[in-house]
Amino acid sequence: MVNLWSSAEHALRYLSMADAIPHRTEGEGVLLEHVPKTVERILDLGTGSGRLLSLLKIDRPHAQSIALDFSPTMLEAARTQFAGDDSVRVAAHNLDDPLPSMGRFDAVVSSFAIHHLTHARKRSLYSEIFDVLEPGGIFCNLEHVASPNAKVHARFRAAIGISEQPEDPSNQLLDVETQLQWLREIGFEDVDCYWKWLELALLIGVK
Repeated sequence: MVNLWSSAEHALRYLSMADAIPHRTEGEGVLLEHVPKTVERILDLGTGSGRLLSLLKIDRPHAQSIALDFSPTMLEAARTQFAGDDSVRVAAHNLDDPLPSMGRFDAVVSSFAIHHLTHARKRSLYSEIFDVLEPGGIFCNLEHVASPNAKVHARFRAAIGISEQPEDPSNQLLDVETQLQWLREIGFEDVDCYWKWLELALLIGVK
């Protein structure tokens, strides 16, 4: 018998039905395509419930991973998600502060977390990520980014069903172009926006 749950594609198909954010699994799928299955160490910044790292681990079960978050609720969910998996260490850390000493990584990933930081902290964090990557390592940031104007922003809010809700004050959105330029200035190569739908974007750079 073939167990389809060993396939990231099958897991993403299921999540696409269960997930409330339109097109999110498309971006996750592109991210999974670009993280080599041979990576040995993964750092997940702002892991939340561990959703993205869980997807990565489907095809990379032996990768040693560290999942950081500062929310006690999210940390509890992540610890439940990875209970019994000795290859994953869930740790509390606020991304407003410099990254702790954790060694080097083959991949650093983040999903809808870095946009909560000030713009200055975003840039300094990108530099820290570059420093902790092994040569040839990859940084993938599936992120909530700024729209080019208010009309497109309103279209995004309508598309995800929050038109009537107040703006989230914790969001500090920044345009794609500025962030890509920062990554290039820091020293990343192959920098580009590899996927985008309205205010959701996947930014990738390689050390």
